[in-house]
Amino acid sequence: MNEQRRQILEMLAEGKLSAEEAERLIDALERQQPEAPAGATSRPKARPKYLRVVVEAADDSGGDGSSRVNIRVPLQLLRAGVRLTSLIPPRALTKVNAELNKSGVPIDLGELKPQHLEELVDQLDDIAIDVDDPGSKVQIFCE
Repeated sequence: MNEQRRQILEMLAEGKLSAEEAERLIDALERQQPEAPAGATSRPKARPKYLRVVVEAADDSGGDGSSRVNIRVPLQLLRAGVRLTSLIPPRALTKVNAELNKSGVPIDLGELKPQHLEELVDQLDDIAIDVDDPGSKVQIFCE
């Protein structure tokens, strides 16, 4: 049972909702949730734990012929970083934002909230970026 349905039933039990109101709310919840194909059991998706960047490039310097970069960034590190932005003093935050803007990164760290990062992470698990170039290949994905 999902959390919203449980809350509706609790409100019904406490007398805060009538049976008809609870039924309407539950019907509305069911309409919002996508229908699962017949016979399919809905399993929650595993949350991604890492942002992965893989770069394979041909080496033009005459060495062994190729180089490889494989970076695996824990998404928990990103979450912690977002929470730490709330600890930056306002004067320092203004200076950081100004320097970021000068560098071509127009981000206001004061506006960055943990829920924004969670929304981004939820969307990242559906994305995979592959860049193929005659001399290199770049992949960015979540796992």
